[in-house]
Amino acid sequence: MPTNPPKLSMFQVLACGAAIVTLSMGIRHGFGLWLQPVTQEMGWTRQSFALAIAIQNLSWGLIGIFVGMVADRFGAFRVLVGGAALYGLGLAGMALSPTPTLFALTAGVLIGAAQAGTTYAVIYGVLGRQIAPERRSWAMGVAAAAGSFGQFLMVPVEGWLIASLGWQQALLALALMVLLIVPLAFGLREPGFHGSAPARRDQTIAQALGEAFRYPSFLLLTAGYFVCGFQVVFIGVHMPSYLRDHGLSPQVASYSLALIGLFNVFGTYIAGTLGQHMPKRRILAFIYFARAVVITVFLLVPLSPLSVYVFSAVMGALWLSTVPPTNATIAQIFGVQHLSMLGGFVFFSHQVGSFMGVWLGGYLYDRTGSYDVVWYIAIGLGIFAGLVNLPVKEAPIRRAAPLPA
Repeated sequence: MPTNPPKLSMFQVLACGAAIVTLSMGIRHGFGLWLQPVTQEMGWTRQSFALAIAIQNLSWGLIGIFVGMVADRFGAFRVLVGGAALYGLGLAGMALSPTPTLFALTAGVLIGAAQAGTTYAVIYGVLGRQIAPERRSWAMGVAAAAGSFGQFLMVPVEGWLIASLGWQQALLALALMVLLIVPLAFGLREPGFHGSAPARRDQTIAQALGEAFRYPSFLLLTAGYFVCGFQVVFIGVHMPSYLRDHGLSPQVASYSLALIGLFNVFGTYIAGTLGQHMPKRRILAFIYFARAVVITVFLLVPLSPLSVYVFSAVMGALWLSTVPPTNATIAQIFGVQHLSMLGGFVFFSHQVGSFMGVWLGGYLYDRTGSYDVVWYIAIGLGIFAGLVNLPVKEAPIRRAAPLPA
């Protein structure tokens, strides 16, 4: 294997990576639309549905660590093809599961594993290896913006599919659609990864992990990402039901999720671009503080379609805007040789937060008949995350034998 294999074209990497993220994240962002149709027809509690989505997020995070190791060692192509197959199986199983347990295994474990292999950790590993450091944060912003565009594009499509076909047939249609990831993955076959031999490493996995977990800034980024997961998945899954509980139509919920996706196209792109010119820790702190303020204002003003749309637009600009600066900071500190794996560990924290946000939302709603307590927790966590990101040190870590950035 050549030590310095040729690079893929930036356009090819961005186009294929962005299209994959658009599909994978776009489908995932619409799962909240299935909460009421599934629970009402199957006679399940909201907690049962929420637990399956919580398991999905935890599965995504946990399996993502090992998927990142595989992608760093053997390239993204194999991982993406396997992830697409699991995604299709998971969506079909989600449609046909007769019990909450099987629903948790398919919607939870299978789809979580599929998302680990078809979203940011794997795609960002390719971007880190294939795109020069001076454009890396921008490129990550483009990929994250694609995921947000997927939400804007796919959530109304999913709502239309449910209304037209019923919730089960809609899931089966998505199971076929997600297989488009397979041909797109061919565009991310990196030179140097086609054979069975692994790429050359200056650090072992154990050395890279030991270095990262002894470095305080890595732990601070990890803590902040927990909060990101808690907030966005609680809102993404429970917002449609929260609005319907307050008498607003299902269309308002669909439009609100679509607006979040639309405005996050701009938010993530801007965050990635700003990350090339200013400290990324300040970008992250601003995003988390701003989320706390936006949620507070949303709860204080009278609830109406207008207030929902304004909240969705502003929150959308902050939604996944944490992703480019967080991953670009990891690449800047540690280099790119183990980027997918280290990003996977940080993302696992995000998914533990996602588990807590979606599960706690369902649990406390079933116990209290209200989402109020979870909203208050989301505000407090936003302030905490803003504070812990301020002291992050972004300079490349000093090693006896430095890794190429």
